[in-house]
Amino acid sequence: MNTKDVIFELRTKRGLSQDELAEKVYVTRQAVSRWENGETVPNTETLKLLSELFGVSINTLLGSPRKLICQCCGMPLDDAIIGHNRDGSLNEDYCQWCYADGTYTYSDMDDLIEVCVRNMANESCPEEQARAYLKQVLPTLDYWKRHGELGDGGQFEALKKQLIDEINALHIEGMPKLEKLNALVGSYVNLTYPLPGGQTARFLNDRTTYLGNQLEPEDGGDRCFGVLANADFILVCTYGCDGADPELLLYKKR
Repeated sequence: MNTKDVIFELRTKRGLSQDELAEKVYVTRQAVSRWENGETVPNTETLKLLSELFGVSINTLLGSPRKLICQCCGMPLDDAIIGHNRDGSLNEDYCQWCYADGTYTYSDMDDLIEVCVRNMANESCPEEQARAYLKQVLPTLDYWKRHGELGDGGQFEALKKQLIDEINALHIEGMPKLEKLNALVGSYVNLTYPLPGGQTARFLNDRTTYLGNQLEPEDGGDRCFGVLANADFILVCTYGCDGADPELLLYKKR
């Protein structure tokens, strides 16, 4: 679609009149009309406001002229999985797994490769083929070319280590030692837990990226342990196949 069609569709889906949209992005109704007639295109600052308002990338607003890929893991990007800057705006260079609220979540390329291989490998793409592909592609991406410049001096890795130590110190019965925490997007791990009295609760934000891992039980049972954490909390649960019948074991504020 062209920009004029994108803006019209987003505006009408939101139920906004041209006057209401104009007020939200500090322009006149006539300016909105010209956008939707294809006479003009919003300037850079207005595109940023429209991106924030509608939760879509500037690339989408411009009719998707670029094919976006994450400059850390190489994943094709769409608006649903684009990472967010610290101020909540979309960062069109990264996915939510590699860049969360202004923080780069991977500092070791080999760690990222192993995480990606688990998700990429299938009958048509064996693990070794996926691993070889990633080892070839990742060094060409902007993040790994500028890793020394973009890194945070090890602060995020220090947080991960601290969280791992705290989780292992809980000594959850039957749960093996936690070795690694990976970036996990809330919408993929936000399980609904039963509470006493028949109520249920979810503890995560679908749009937030957390640190977590899945661990096989020490006794070889069929229920996995799930661990999720960030700077504010630690959550430990168990669940069956594909997250079925989740049980909350621990939710601890830090």
